[in-house]
Amino acid sequence: MKELVNKLKGDKGIWSFVALLAMFSFMPVFSASSNLAYIGHGTGNTLGYLVKHLAHICIGFVIIYWIHNIPYHYFRAISKAGLPVVWLLLLYTLAKGTAIGGANASRWIQIPFVGLSFQTSALAAIILFIFVARYLSKTRENPITFKSSLWELWTPVFITLALILPANFSTTALIFAMVIMLTFVGKYPLKYIFSIIGSGIVFLAFFVLLSKAFPDSKFFSRVGTWGSRIENFTSNKADEDDYQIEKAKIAIASGQIYGLGPGKSVQKNFLPQSSSDFIYAIIVEEYGLVGGLGVLVLYLLLLFRFVVASHKANTLFGKLVVIGLGFPMIFQAMINMAVAVELLPVTGQTLPLISSGGSSIWMTCFGLGIILSVTKKEEEIAQEKLEKERREEALQKLIDRELEADLNADQELDKEEFDSNNYSITDNSKNPMDAVLK
Repeated sequence: MKELVNKLKGDKGIWSFVALLAMFSFMPVFSASSNLAYIGHGTGNTLGYLVKHLAHICIGFVIIYWIHNIPYHYFRAISKAGLPVVWLLLLYTLAKGTAIGGANASRWIQIPFVGLSFQTSALAAIILFIFVARYLSKTRENPITFKSSLWELWTPVFITLALILPANFSTTALIFAMVIMLTFVGKYPLKYIFSIIGSGIVFLAFFVLLSKAFPDSKFFSRVGTWGSRIENFTSNKADEDDYQIEKAKIAIASGQIYGLGPGKSVQKNFLPQSSSDFIYAIIVEEYGLVGGLGVLVLYLLLLFRFVVASHKANTLFGKLVVIGLGFPMIFQAMINMAVAVELLPVTGQTLPLISSGGSSIWMTCFGLGIILSVTKKEEEIAQEKLEKERREEALQKLIDRELEADLNADQELDKEEFDSNNYSITDNSKNPMDAVLK
């Protein structure tokens, strides 16, 4: 075990908090999956879902370990080449996507031959964040013009968002907000940022107007759901989403301070998506306010480590990659918690590393692997610097020792030469004239 830990490079704090969140996830997922078990095979046995979640977590950590060994600067080129591939996947998802786990949005595609589902928008978000970080780090030394950035930066961003929007508004809004945050951190001109935000609002309004003009089109089928969720959030009109929120609030209220105990949730039997979108409500019901705050603190500590890792990175690209990949994870977690307590409308965002699901866990681990690759590089640079200082110190000691040895040898040689000449001021010769003659 110690040898395995020693092989893990990068920020140990990030490794620790990620491991804690992953280990904690097993109990809520095991408990909250009973609803799916009854619907799936009518027995209520959740052992299969626990094993499945274990497999997803193990694969996720393999992904982290594999990715964190890849030098993070390789992803500069990967992001540029990967965007067209992501666009093709998103187009395929819009055309052939399927509903998973009772969700009414076609956001997943089935991976051929293995039977696994994959949410393409999660991969698109990671590739897009790295692409934006690449652009901002590349143009840091040259003045940014709006015309050049509109083609090189914002056109790929809006193409990606336009392909995600029809099926998933919440993910589109989250990605757009994180891109804006990333450009602000990357010193993109503020006046241009406001122009882009305005353009995004106009684009969304145009999309909604098109949906009104073509109400029967499958391409605009989700617009009505967005409107109803916002309307129900601001009113007392009851519907399916309101039912979920009411059950989530009952679960949170039942938990009180210390909770009902592991596996003793009642609302998991009535709350749809209890193991994914609303797992935080089950956590609070079973572990109380203490457990809910504990999960929140773990995410905040992970955010703190992201900030530290970004500060330590000695390249602008590394700093922006950590911010662009780390902050959305925490922001997504905050959104999930806010939905559970009805601070936000229902969005469908999962709780990273805790909610059940394959592609969401794997893409989160993919992003974490890149972040750890950045921190690993900084550790290697610091280690090389320390070794260089040690080598210079050892070399200086060797030079000092050699100089001291040479000095001592010279002193001994002078002494021997002095003794061999037998210098004396006393005249011991028999002939008093020897001193003159010689």
